[in-house]
Amino acid sequence: MARGFGGFPGGGNMNNMMKQMQKIQKQMETLQEDLKNQEVETSSGGGAVRATVNGNRELISVKIDPEVVDPEDVEMLEDLIVAAIGEAMRTAEDKVNSEMGKITGGLNIPGL
Repeated sequence: MARGFGGFPGGGNMNNMMKQMQKIQKQMETLQEDLKNQEVETSSGGGAVRATVNGNRELISVKIDPEVVDPEDVEMLEDLIVAAIGEAMRTAEDKVNSEMGKITGGLNIPGL
């Protein structure tokens, strides 16, 4: 069996694989930059609390309907805030994973 580049059979395949990996890396860098500008908004309590997160999973804003602010029940408001932020983070994560999956084509790349 003929050995090619780096001792691998058919050395040209390794070159093609390296080119493909470089292409994927460039696409991922572009995607990460695009995700910074994309926002996901979710809500809890029927819209009483809204949280907005960008594609980097950074919290951008939290909006609270004044009608839900009850000094006698601060715990409920805290729960609504946690729920809205948690959902926004999960939604952003799903979006990132979906977009990354389009680039990697289902490759099992560690760390992604």
